[in-house]
Formats: sequence, structure tokens, C-alpha cells
Amino acid sequence: MTKKTKIGVLLANLGTPDAATPSAISRYLWQFLTDPRVVDLPRYKWYPLLRSIILPLRSKRIAGNYQAIWTPSGSPLLAITRQQQQALQQALWSAGEDVTVEIAMSYGNPSMSQAIQNLMAQNVEKMIVLPLFPQYSSTTTGALFDAFANALKNQRNILPFEFVHSYHLHPDYLSALCQSIKARMQEDEFLLFSYHGIPLRYEEKGDYYRQHCKQTTLAIVDKLGLAETQWAISFQSRFGREEWLQPYTDHFMQQAAAQGIKKLAVICPGFSVDCLETLEEINEENREIFLSHGGEQYQYIPALNAEPLHIEMMKNIILQHCHQ
Repeated sequence: MTKKTKIGVLLANLGTPDAATPSAISRYLWQFLTDPRVVDLPRYKWYPLLRSIILPLRSKRIAGNYQAIWTPSGSPLLAITRQQQQALQQALWSAGEDVTVEIAMSYGNPSMSQAIQNLMAQNVEKMIVLPLFPQYSSTTTGALFDAFANALKNQRNILPFEFVHSYHLHPDYLSALCQSIKARMQEDEFLLFSYHGIPLRYEEKGDYYRQHCKQTTLAIVDKLGLAETQWAISFQSRFGREEWLQPYTDHFMQQAAAQGIKKLAVICPGFSVDCLETLEEINEENREIFLSHGGEQYQYIPALNAEPLHIEMMKNIILQHCHQ
């Protein structure tokens, strides 16, 4: 009987502050906002502005938002990712695979370097990196690939590895989203697909993120049999003064009721784990905008998180790469 290759899986996400305090948030944002994949402005212009104005003000402003969603296990993003890790580990063991699953973040902790060291200590023979970003963007998947490559820079013994580029049209991903929508959405609700935005300039430079978002949305709409009048797509979380991908989610909320949309369900298919952007921005801020502008009913459909169909999807993606 042929011995199976011992596999190390990196379940990879953006990251989160270590605590819901201004100082911890500032440390995290410094890592995040100094990544040229995220903000590509010249350092001599960007860094002084970041240090003197943006970090002090933004860290204090959003500390309350983090405190409102913080859990006894830490940030929701990390707590849920740990649930995913444990469930995926068990699913792969049940499938007969010799696999160790670690969490790796582009920024903050657990770091990519530490996750790789943990896998090396387990004597894995191959690594599979699964970014929790279904749709590719240079600001997310690209930044995570950079973090992975940087963590290997000083190693002579680089192991064989597979890097999952995207899975925005994977049948299991689409099925899990459709099942989640069907379980929660009411017949008379309008469905808004809200994705995290990126500057329009990045798209003009070659980032095809919007294309992936549209492909995911159209595939779900087709599977659900929705008419054109029953759904829309938008982009959230813009930052700064330059133009980002449109239409903007908050602008949609302001105008929806005037266009006859009184009952709204919002889903964020680009988020594999609920976090500040979904729990606070979408479920709280945008709810308030919609209801204060004439909306009558609003619900946020949670991310797939550690739902069984989501774990099954991850397992199947990993199995596809295990023995290639």
C-alpha cells in the first residue's frame, strides 16, 4: 500500500487586530495600510499622513465598533476561522487524509510565517494554501500570495505547494450560498449582493475582481431563478476620496425605498467569515441607512462561516489538490 503524502493546509484570511483597543487596531492597520497591494501611493506621501492623521483618528473611531462585536474568544473573524480550521481538519481526517490545518493571516496573528513554521514542525511534505477569498483581487489573494512568498524567502527547503487562486464559480461554493439564501430569504424581499470594494484605478491597472464578482452573482441569480427586478450588485467599504467600484452600497441604501424596494436582504458573497465589515458596516450601519430612508424590513444573510456545506466545499477543494 502506497504511503500517503503528509499535507499541510494553510487556511488563509486577511487578518484582525489582537484586541479591540486603539493601540492594537493601530498596529494592525499599519501592517494593512502599508502594503502596496492595498495602498499603492508613494511612501514619502502616504506614510506621514498615515502616522500623523489616519491611524490616530481611525483607530480611536473604530475601536468602539470592534468592541461591539468582540467575543469571549476574540474577534469574530479569528474565532470563526478557528471553528473552520477544526471542522476542516476533522473532515479531512474522516476522508482518510494525513493532513494538518493551520490558520494564516496576511496581517496580524496568527502570522503566515508562524503558520508555516507550525507545519514544518509537523514534517509535512507538501503545502496547500486556501485563501478565504472566493473572488480574486490583487488586494486580497495577491497580498496573501506575497505574504506566503515572503515567509519562504529565507528558507532553503521550500516544500512543494499548491496555491488556490480562486473558486468564485466552484459548484460547492455556489450551492452553499444558494442554500443559505433559500433558508433565509422571504419571497417578497429584494436581494442585494454587496462585495468589498477596490479603487477603480486598480481595475484599470488589470485587477479583474469586479468580473469575478459579477460571475458569482449571475451564477447564483440563475440557480435561484431571480428576475432582473429582484436583485442588484454593489460595493462597500470604500476609503479615501478617489473613485472606487460602483454602485456604492451605502448609496444604494439611500435610494432603494424611493425605487420601490421596501424589504431588503443583503448577502456578502466575498466574505467567507463574518467580520467588522459585515457585522457592523452591513448589519448595523447600512441597516440604519436603509430604514431611515423609507425602508421597512432589512436582513443580513450571514457569511457561510463554519456551516457544514462550506466546510464540505473546503474539503473538496483541498482533496482536488492533495495528490496532484
